[in-house]
Parts: sequence; C-alpha cells; structure tokens
Amino acid sequence: MPSAPPAIAEHRRLWSTEAVGCSERLDYWVGAICEAFLEMDCSSREAEAFGGQLASRDIEELSVNQVIASTQDVYRTPAGIARSRRSHFYLIGQANRPWHVRQGGQVAHLRPGDAALVDAAVPYELHFPQGVHCVSVQLPRAWVAQWLSRPEAHGPRVAWHDQGWGRSLGALLVQLARDPDTAAAMPAPMFAQHLGALMGAAFEPPRAEEGACVSLHGRLLTLMRAQLDQPGLRAEMLAHGAGVSLRTLHRAFAAAGGTFAGTLRSLRIERAQALLTQPRLAHLGVGEIGRRCGFADASHFVREFQRSVGATPAAWRRRR
Repeated sequence: MPSAPPAIAEHRRLWSTEAVGCSERLDYWVGAICEAFLEMDCSSREAEAFGGQLASRDIEELSVNQVIASTQDVYRTPAGIARSRRSHFYLIGQANRPWHVRQGGQVAHLRPGDAALVDAAVPYELHFPQGVHCVSVQLPRAWVAQWLSRPEAHGPRVAWHDQGWGRSLGALLVQLARDPDTAAAMPAPMFAQHLGALMGAAFEPPRAEEGACVSLHGRLLTLMRAQLDQPGLRAEMLAHGAGVSLRTLHRAFAAAGGTFAGTLRSLRIERAQALLTQPRLAHLGVGEIGRRCGFADASHFVREFQRSVGATPAAWRRRR
C-alpha cells in the first residue's frame, strides 16, 4: 500500500492501553479520549480486562479517529461541556457492531454502517455493548455549517446505511473505521469536500421536486465539460463560474444522483475514450491524451482509466 502524503502522515497520534498495566488501563483510556476528543466520562463492565487503541490523524481542519476497544459507555455531561473550550460535531460509524446513542431525550439504535452526527455542545451518551470498532470524525462547527442548512438538532441525526445517500456515507465510514489511511487516497481538500457533500446529501436529502437543481445540474455539466483540460479544476471554481454557493453546487449533483468528484472523473474518462478512438490522434501518446483530459500525469490517468474501464488506455486503444 502506498504511504500517506507527508501533509497527513505528520499529524498522526496514537494511544494504546498496552502502554500501562492492567489495573491502570481504564483510567488511561479516559485520559486518552479526553485528550483526543473532548471532556467525557467513560465506564466499562470489562474494566479489569479493558483494552483499547485510538489512532488520530488530522486532515485539514478535520480529525479522523479510529477507535478499537472493549465494551464501554461514554458520557458527555454538562460539567464536561462547561470545562471544554470548544464543542465540535462528531460523525460516527461502527464497522461491524451495533451501538446506540442517546441525546436530547432521543435514542437511536444503530447498526454497522449507519452514520450518526452528534453535537458535542449538547449532553449525550454513547453505548457500545459489544465493543468498539468505529471511526469518529471531528468536525468544526463552522465547517458543518457549510454543508448543512440546519446543523443543530435536539437529538442525534442518523443516516441509515440502506437508505438514500446514507449508503455511500455509511460505506465510507466503514472503510475509514477499518483503514483510516483510506483518507490519504485523495488530496486532503478533496477528501473534506467529498465527506461534506455526502453528509449534506445524506442528512438533508434534496427533494425530487426541486426543478431548479435539475436545471443547475445541466448548467454545471456544461461548464465542467468546457474546463475538463484543467488539472486543478475544483468545486469552488465551478461554483464561482456558475454564480452559486459551494453547498448549492453539491446539492445539485446530489439531486442528480452523483457527486462533483465522481462526475468530473466520469466526464474525463468519457472524453479520453473519445480521443483515443480518433484516427487523427493516433500519433499522440497516452500521456498527452490524459493531459488533454485534465489528468495531472500519465500514471494517474492510467490508474483512473483502468479502474473505470477495466483496461489500460493503451490496451483499450489497441482493441479499437
């Protein structure tokens, strides 16, 4: 597996109960989650044989935290809130075990793959009766407000892994819970945008009757096709060109059943296929074809093309 880019790798932190004796492990764990997250209390019926590991990595302003530990109950209390300097949101998903969250008088029973958004400014309880194997993504309040029109809620917000965009969001969280380094597979700004777009679509799904989104989506596709040859094309640039906010842009793609990143990749591969089949361009190398479609380098083009089409550009071209 390729190593993570330095910008991500240098911001890793790790806590493990293996660093202390058995009798000290639960106390050590409480200190670890308070240091990694915020002021919380924790108890476990397996206190005498407790074990846990917490790996945290910063990606831009977000923090991706993988937690693998014994059964436990976590409490965010009014006293803990009063001691905290900041209260973030947390996006949590378990890889393979059920759990439940209680907040604002509401209880949500979650299955593996379900996603819950919890506001740390409001007391809550997290219960993991079969142990923890989860990812908890720390999200600044201002960042969440970019993607959700109604960030605050009386209770936990849930995206079910078998409904709507909850399928995609849940699959991403399960992957991060199993292998947090997955986040390094794309540039940090793109990962943050991808996560935000999925959250917006999953927690505030666009209504099918929003005809304006359909019209905007068509306009965005036209602008995108006109700029496919730009390697650094970003969602912010496209939103600026369309005269809309970044959140409006992502909602338009979600209403059409896609994402900005996925659509951009599909359009580039589509254009590359068209160029590869033109006889008058037969003298151009694969790298130049990729460059004309906006891929930064030949190796990136080959990887993306093979992943989408099932063959390298050169092999696909020969067959035609």
